[in-house]
Amino acid sequence: MTDPDTPSAPPTATSAGVLRQLGRRKSIGSMVADAQTDAEGSGHLRRTFGVFQLTMISVGATLGTGILVILGEAVPVAGPAVWLAFVLAGVTALLSAVSYAEMAGMVPVSGSSYSYSYATLGEGVAWVCGWCLVLEYAVSVAAVAVGAADYVNETLRVFGLELPASLTAGPGVADDPGGIINISALVVVALATVLLMRGAGESGIVNTILVFVKLGILVFFAIVAFTAFKAGNFAPMLPMGAAGVTAAASSVFFSYIGFDAASTAGEEAKNPRRDLPRAIIFSMLIVTSMYVLVAVAAIGARQWQWFSGANAPLVQIVEEITGSNLAVLAFAVAAVLAIFSVVITVLYGQSRILLTMARDGMVPKIFGVVSRRTGTPLAGTLIVGGLVAITAALIPLGELADATSIGTLFAFFLVNLAVIYLRVKRPDLERSFTVPFGPVIPALGALACAFLMINLGGTTWAVFGVWMAVGALVYFAYSRRHSVVGRLSEQDYRTTLTP
Repeated sequence: MTDPDTPSAPPTATSAGVLRQLGRRKSIGSMVADAQTDAEGSGHLRRTFGVFQLTMISVGATLGTGILVILGEAVPVAGPAVWLAFVLAGVTALLSAVSYAEMAGMVPVSGSSYSYSYATLGEGVAWVCGWCLVLEYAVSVAAVAVGAADYVNETLRVFGLELPASLTAGPGVADDPGGIINISALVVVALATVLLMRGAGESGIVNTILVFVKLGILVFFAIVAFTAFKAGNFAPMLPMGAAGVTAAASSVFFSYIGFDAASTAGEEAKNPRRDLPRAIIFSMLIVTSMYVLVAVAAIGARQWQWFSGANAPLVQIVEEITGSNLAVLAFAVAAVLAIFSVVITVLYGQSRILLTMARDGMVPKIFGVVSRRTGTPLAGTLIVGGLVAITAALIPLGELADATSIGTLFAFFLVNLAVIYLRVKRPDLERSFTVPFGPVIPALGALACAFLMINLGGTTWAVFGVWMAVGALVYFAYSRRHSVVGRLSEQDYRTTLTP
C-alpha cells in the first residue's frame, strides 16, 4: 500500500497509463518546499496574516452573499422556515469546515482543498477539486457583483437618480429586456482587482474595515426589523413542507461559500498550522449566527409572500419601516461596501488557487508568477479579475449560482474523504487541530454535502456536467502533459519530494 505522504512513481515508458497518472500524488513536504522556493523570476508570497486577519478573510468572503443577494429567492422556496434552511446549510458547512481545519493544519500552503486532495487522493481527484474551485470562486464573484447592482440603484434612487435599464443587466435577462451591460458589477470587480494587485497587506486592511461595516449594517437591520416584528408571520412555518426547506438549503449553501478562503492564505499566514484551523472555525460561528439572526428578523418584519420578486429586500424593509431616505442611503451604501468585501476576498482566493495549480503545471505558468515588488501574483490576478468582470457585466447568471453551490459541495465532499483517508493511512502525521469523534464527523460532512447536491435541480447538474467535461478535456490536453510531478524522473522525484 502506498504511503500518501510519499510520492508515487511517475509514469515511465512501460508503466504509464491513465490510471497511474490520475493516481500520482505530491507529498506534503514537497508542497511546503515549493512554497518556500522562488520560481524563476518570481518572488515569495509574504507572511502578513495572523488569526484575526485570517478570520476576517473568511468572514469577508462569506458573510453577506446569502443575506444581501439571494434571501429574496430563498424565502419563496422555504417560507418562514428559511432560517432553518440557513441552519441546515450552516451545519453542512460547519461539518466540512472542521475537516478543512484539520487539513489546513497538516498542509499549511495555498491551494485549499486542491492541495489537500493532491497530497492524499491523487492528481486526478486534485484536478477535479481545483476545477470545481475555479467554478466556485469565479461564478460566485460574478453572482455577488451582479447582486451589488440592485443596491447601487437603491442608493441612486435616494437622490432621485437611477441607472438606465441598458446599464443594469447584461443582454438576455428576462427582467431587464433592454439590458446591454451591468456597469455596476463591472466596476465593483475592476476596483477589487486593482486593490488585490497592490498587495495582500493592503487588501487585508481594507477587508477588515469592510467586515466591520458589514456586521454593523446587519445588526442595524435586525434592530430596525424587530421594531415591526410579528410572530404571526411565522405561521404556517412550513408552507412548502420539509422539501422546501431542503431545496432552499441547497441554494443558500451559496451563502457559505468562501469560509475556505482562509485556507487559500496558507502561505501568507504567520503561523498557518495554529491559526488556519482557528480562523475557519471562528468565521463559521460568526457567519451562521448572523444569517439566522437576520433571516428571523426579516420574516418577523414581513410575511414570506412579500419576498417573491423583491430586489434588495433588506433595504426595502428598512425603507418601509423607517420611511427615512437617510437610513436607506446609509444601508444601501454599506451593503455595496459589504458586497465589495466579498468580491475582494473571493477573488483573492481564486488567484491563490490558480497560483498553486500553476506551480504543479496544471495551468499555465503565468498564474504562478509572483511580483517581487508587491508580493502578489499580478498577471494571474489581472487575468482572473478581467474574466470575472466580463462575466458579471454581460452574462445573465440565473441558475449558475446553484452551479457554484454544486461545485463547492463536491470540493467539500472530497476534503471530508481526505480527512478519513489520512486518519487511516497516516495517523502519525502532526495535526495542530483534530476533528473530534474520529471519522464520524467527516463522514457526516460528506453525507450532508451529497444530500444537498442531490436536492439541486436538473439544470444545475447539467451545467456541472458540462463544466466537468470541459475540465476533463483541459486535463488530458494540457495538465497531465505539463504536470511537474509527471515530468520528474523517478530518482529525482523521490529525492526531491520526500519530506
